[in-house]
Amino acid sequence: MEEVLAIVAIFIALPWIILHYITKWKTSATITTDDEALLEELYNLAKRLDERMDTVERLVASDNPDFRPARLVHDSEQDNQQLRELEQLIAEKKGAQQ
Repeated sequence: MEEVLAIVAIFIALPWIILHYITKWKTSATITTDDEALLEELYNLAKRLDERMDTVERLVASDNPDFRPARLVHDSEQDNQQLRELEQLIAEKKGAQQ
């Protein structure tokens, strides 16, 4: 009887456990739709905050000619290109969903 249990444990239970956790690992490694929505919301929030910082810096600079923005690179073309690519990917994703 013990031999049967050992055979069942080796050939049925062990592979089942391994395959179960491999499946769990593969499904958890992907980003969910909730995660995508959260990332898009955070991206939009960061964009709005960046625009607000630009506005505040322009207002302060107009009042004080000696003002220097705290940001190291203001409105960098390299950053803008990456943002345009990201916005294009988001637009393509939305178009594919509809």
